[in-house]
Amino acid sequence: MAKYLVDSFEKDVELFDLQKNPLPMCDGDDCYDLPEVLDFRKKIKNAEGIIMAIPVYNFNASSGAKNIVELGGRMLYDKTFGFLCAAGGRNSYMSVMSLANSLMLDFRCYIIPKFVFATKNDFEE
Repeated sequence: MAKYLVDSFEKDVELFDLQKNPLPMCDGDDCYDLPEVLDFRKKIKNAEGIIMAIPVYNFNASSGAKNIVELGGRMLYDKTFGFLCAAGGRNSYMSVMSLANSLMLDFRCYIIPKFVFATKNDFEE
């Protein structure tokens, strides 16, 4: 989904893929000094907006998505956020709300109220 979105934009868009650019889990200490985290934080700081493509597990955003927030920290302030969610079923459609609330309250982010929530039925094999 994220790749399709990047390809459809007519603006300068960068895809940051955690599979290709793995980040360490936040330890609240030494991780912030790692080169890959410093590079990631610079990208976040320079971004006009962020569209986060996330899987939904057990009715909640994935740990990778939460880790992005922890590592991004104050670089996330006042950013506009959108979400692309992939889930196993329709019942977890509100799963992104705790993450969105944290971004709004902790970092004063602007959340795009409409987001993509796709299940396996929305994808062609």
